[in-house]
Amino acid sequence: DFMSQHGSEGDFRAAGSLGELVRILKPPRAILLMVKAGAPVDEALNELTGLLQAGDVVMDGGNSLFHDTRRRAAAATRAGLVFMGMGVSGGEEGALHGPSLMPGGTHEAYSRVEGMLTAIAARVDGVPCCTYIGPDGAGHFVKMVHNGIEYADIQLIAESYDFMRQALGIDASELAGIFREWNQGELQSYLIEITAAVLAKRDSGDHAALVDVIEDEAEQKGTGRWTSQSALDLGVPLTGITEAVFARMLSSQKDDRVRAAGVLVGPAGAGGGAEREKLVDDVRDALYAAKIATIWRGGCIIRARFLDRIRDAYTESPELRNLMLAPFFQQALAAAQPAWRRVVKRAIDAGVPVPAFSSSLAYYDGYRRARGPANLIQGLRDYFGAHTYHRTDREGAFHTRWAQDGSEVPAD
Repeated sequence: DFMSQHGSEGDFRAAGSLGELVRILKPPRAILLMVKAGAPVDEALNELTGLLQAGDVVMDGGNSLFHDTRRRAAAATRAGLVFMGMGVSGGEEGALHGPSLMPGGTHEAYSRVEGMLTAIAARVDGVPCCTYIGPDGAGHFVKMVHNGIEYADIQLIAESYDFMRQALGIDASELAGIFREWNQGELQSYLIEITAAVLAKRDSGDHAALVDVIEDEAEQKGTGRWTSQSALDLGVPLTGITEAVFARMLSSQKDDRVRAAGVLVGPAGAGGGAEREKLVDDVRDALYAAKIATIWRGGCIIRARFLDRIRDAYTESPELRNLMLAPFFQQALAAAQPAWRRVVKRAIDAGVPVPAFSSSLAYYDGYRRARGPANLIQGLRDYFGAHTYHRTDREGAFHTRWAQDGSEVPAD
């Protein structure tokens, strides 16, 4: 167990119950909960409420929904306790060697635990990967978005793998080398690194590629879905992440897919021929163009080389509305988009689904258009529901009497 393996590495003391844990700690106490999100957090917090003293701090480091964190913080305040929701990323290795921490709550509460958190956090260039995120449920909100980005990142990698495997006929062993090479360049990231490792792993039984005998049903814990739901609530188009959630849902419909595979017709098999090397390069460029990334670096799952580019963009322009508008990324997208389009077109021709690639490209194309087709949508909405519309040539809202005399009148 943990104590037998690591107990000698520090002043660790095992407690057999929450009551014993509270007795061991000196007030004012600070307790970090690392339990499964949902009811287990409420159960632990309810038990601790009867054991702790006023002013003690309880931190929830699980993947809790930020709405739940806000509710728990309010309940803790009524009980005289201080509750903080903190996003934690890094998995098992992060637990041993340092995670990325995203604490939320009052700034006063953070100041009390800052020393402890920065001491255990991962470090990049000597700087701890821990910063105060904001009040209320901000820490868990940011972790939710982090996990949503992870969903999209993993889906883009899976689509790259699938396209090269199905459309180009490249086996797992060769793909491992391709991803290993990509990890030496601009795509360098933890996920690209471990993709190469997973593809290279041989099964202990027949020594075939292990990935070929792993069932193609992707599970999910809900944070990607929460991210998409929050984006819908806020009116933010979150195409890549939402398509990644949908792709996992479709993967879980295994029985339906097996039946459909026997009756639904698609294009003929793999190919690539002389173009194969060029198409592999196209996939690399398309993956770079479609990737979504944000502030995390060391100690977390979505850390990647070009996060420094993102930091630089927002340092230079703190009010930047969209990362694509930063000069560096404008140029990167302009250079990569021809390959991006070729991969999407070739995947469609080959019958290989690339929902994250194609939806991200559609978002890019929609965002760069000064005028889209929503004018027709507004016309239709006004026709069947009298929802009104605005004109480009004068102020105000208008309604057309479509089924009557066709006249246009100002809206009330």
